[in-house]
Amino acid sequence: MANEIVINANEEETRVALLESGQVAELYIERKKDISLVGNIYKGRVVRVLPGMQSAFVDIGLEKAAFLHVADVYSNLDYSVFGDDVTEVLPPHLPIEELLQEGQEVLVQVSKDPIGTKGARVTSYMTIPGRYVVLMSGVEHIGVSRRILSEDERARLKEMVTNLRPPNFGLIVRTAADGCTEEEIKKDLEFLMMLWENSQNKKDKVSAPHLLYSDLDLLFRSVRDLFGPEISRLIIDSEAEYKRIVDFVNTYFSKLVSKIELYGEPEPIFDYFDIEIEIPKALGRRVWLKSGGYIIIDQAEALTAIDVNTGKFVGKATLEETIFKTNLEAVKEIAYQIRLRNLGGIIIIDFIDMEKEENKNKLFTAFQEAMSKDRAKNTILQVSEFGLIEMTRKRVRESLGRILCEPCCYCEGKGFVKSPTTVCYAIFRELRKIGTEKKNGKVIITVHPDIAALFYEEERDGLEEIERRYGFRLIIKTDKNLHQEHYEIAEA
Repeated sequence: MANEIVINANEEETRVALLESGQVAELYIERKKDISLVGNIYKGRVVRVLPGMQSAFVDIGLEKAAFLHVADVYSNLDYSVFGDDVTEVLPPHLPIEELLQEGQEVLVQVSKDPIGTKGARVTSYMTIPGRYVVLMSGVEHIGVSRRILSEDERARLKEMVTNLRPPNFGLIVRTAADGCTEEEIKKDLEFLMMLWENSQNKKDKVSAPHLLYSDLDLLFRSVRDLFGPEISRLIIDSEAEYKRIVDFVNTYFSKLVSKIELYGEPEPIFDYFDIEIEIPKALGRRVWLKSGGYIIIDQAEALTAIDVNTGKFVGKATLEETIFKTNLEAVKEIAYQIRLRNLGGIIIIDFIDMEKEENKNKLFTAFQEAMSKDRAKNTILQVSEFGLIEMTRKRVRESLGRILCEPCCYCEGKGFVKSPTTVCYAIFRELRKIGTEKKNGKVIITVHPDIAALFYEEERDGLEEIERRYGFRLIIKTDKNLHQEHYEIAEA
């Protein structure tokens, strides 16, 4: 079955699903009130320089100041854009305090959206991605996507863009350029230069902080970055957005316009393609494997931990063989879940321990192969002696879970709450503390109904003991709106 792009667009949000052989491989959501900032270019003002961290904070007009590291002031360490994996590393020359001063105006581009409690990350080296090439200011680097495998094609494209490259700019040839003509690349480059010149003309007319250039919205980014010859069709349910896409594709890569379709069925498009039912599964903590094993995915602020378990799978051969088969099955599911959930940063995978070094090597190779379909840049380390695989995956935008969910207001994001017994015993301690200062009298305890039920049943003896010892008359009141961990003690 061929690959497809399915787009659900309405007034509130745009949702884009990439289907590979009928299965949801990638899912992107952009809400009108939370549009991504990645790629935006700002005229900002340095508000703080931190020599100890070799970084600075820049006011770009957002609620939180953006973070600018010294490496991004004079050299762009990572030219990887949307999976076009080309990297150049330049050594640092000057400390941050010699490059920037507080109050200085700087031109910066957002490289990472604000994530969690962190502000946006910015760089002073600009990149503007097009359909076939990425334009880079301030460098003269020429690169070709590693996903273009043919050496002859790589050489052809590199020679072509070398001749087209504007002075004082670098270019990266993107995967979509494989097989394209010089005229197509030239047209793409002219458009990118126009965008760059418009932002430069604007910067001298405005004061910081000010937005100079904003990247395409999710609709057009998806067309630009996902829509290629390997896609059999792009289908969208909004007539207005359908017309926008057709105009955009007609202008820049018209040979694909025949693959664009307007969805006209009464059933919602994500229901029709069985995408809607997959979204809740992508938010779950536990994912079952066909064998009966399962994986657990825990996403924290600094890293994501993935744990593999045999579950109900008992195997038919030796223990080592059972574990190896479970781990191999988990490899494919983990790679799939990482892409689907858009997990980024540090990822630690705890596979079930294996004894044979040969099996560990096979597992590592299988995981590398499973992750090779991922367009996001990733680095994978060998299986450790503890059975762990450590990896990093480039995180540019929030994960699916962060977009669709928020920390539980009940457990405050911990994932658990104090048990009724724990709360009950905390109340006993509080009552005994009151009893050392006051004897007799009436004490009113207001608690969640679950705590009250425990007082009336299992912990009734404890209440009666406190009443006898301190001469209290204890009155239990319930409030279903009260947090299970919270309680109120009032002396009457």
